[in-house]
Amino acid sequence: MGDVIGMALGGTALVFFCCSAYVLTTRKDMSFLGGMLMAGIVVVLIGMVANIFLQLSALHLAISAVFILISSGAILYETSNIIHGGETNYIRATVSLYVSLYNIFVSLLSILGFASRD
Repeated sequence: MGDVIGMALGGTALVFFCCSAYVLTTRKDMSFLGGMLMAGIVVVLIGMVANIFLQLSALHLAISAVFILISSGAILYETSNIIHGGETNYIRATVSLYVSLYNIFVSLLSILGFASRD
């Protein structure tokens, strides 16, 4: 179990640093991701509600994988907003980045925990 937690932590750190480094080095404006992220969140929420009733482990894994992608996009979006001055409330930006990190960690933990079952 400790290996799974360590791998999830390492994967989360890798995703965060890669996304942040990409935005910091390219200085691209990622504001175009806003609409896609919102649509993705709605789709994932519908999938979560459906999985409450269906109880499909494959759907759970798919939701976790898509949630990792959405959270990675949120890191790109929020970091870009911070760099380009679109976000002046730094407490909100910090909380948003923290929530994205938490979501990536929990989703990776779910996927790796499922993969390590006997």
